[in-house]
Amino acid sequence: MKIIGLTSPCYLERDSDKDCTKNGTCLYFVTNRWYKLDQERRNKGHEAMTDLTPEDKYSAKPIRIGEVDPHPDKPAGEFISIVVTNDYVNDEYLKIVVDVPDRALTAKAGQFFHLLCPTPDGAEVWMRRPMSIYRVDSENKRLEFLYKKEGRGTQGMAMLEPGDEFNIVGPLGVGFWLEESWKNIVVLGRGVGLATLAPLSQLAAEHNVGVTAILSARNPEVVMSRDLFEGLGANVIEVVDTDDSSNVDNVEKILEGLIADGKADAFFTCGSNRLLTLMKRLGKTHDVAGQVAMEQNMALSLIHI
Repeated sequence: MKIIGLTSPCYLERDSDKDCTKNGTCLYFVTNRWYKLDQERRNKGHEAMTDLTPEDKYSAKPIRIGEVDPHPDKPAGEFISIVVTNDYVNDEYLKIVVDVPDRALTAKAGQFFHLLCPTPDGAEVWMRRPMSIYRVDSENKRLEFLYKKEGRGTQGMAMLEPGDEFNIVGPLGVGFWLEESWKNIVVLGRGVGLATLAPLSQLAAEHNVGVTAILSARNPEVVMSRDLFEGLGANVIEVVDTDDSSNVDNVEKILEGLIADGKADAFFTCGSNRLLTLMKRLGKTHDVAGQVAMEQNMALSLIHI
């Protein structure tokens, strides 16, 4: 078989001293299906994965709402969600809201799902699109994703209507975390990167951690997530290109002020390499910890800065 793509692994079996980089079993996504691979086969890389068989499949079928979950303790699964709404929130970005089975609601801030987006021309779909979670609505058993219609995947995604089925796999990725000593954090994001950071404000609120959210965009009309951050008690600062407030020198002044005021125990960022570089430099200078969500073609991961 032809290997179309390979994601970062997702733990299938794990205990306190075992993970898929040692002796555990890993999940890999290849040509629209999840496969479980032990360490021996994993070490052989792509060459060993050309002989995948039906017996290697992790799940025979995706889980639907209301069905008995055959793997309730597994950290990730394949689910059939149902579209509730799929509308523009401003001139550039859309938000899709989907009903999901219970296990999908275990997603943590900073994690993501692989979405099986339809194609605009109805062609066969080979690759899923990784997309970070914008909001987990546990009360209504829904997930929300924020996206911009650009490539074939998101163009197809924008065609989904209420009532349509939408195949998703997750939750995947490490996710953000908060140290007990952190009383105030700074969230700095740009564009759709703010979708990744938005759930962090909910996590911080649950732990009584103060949040300053610096939202960067081309102009005020496309600033993302202001209402969500403010609704959770965050102090919101908008910086935009049209008045040059988003330039690195100005953002640096804002960050230096927050550090001086004791409002920056940790930095979190996503969506801009120049802002990442700035926060990394200031974090090193002032000994401020940080976490970064890195969005790439095949995965989203977290690194320390």
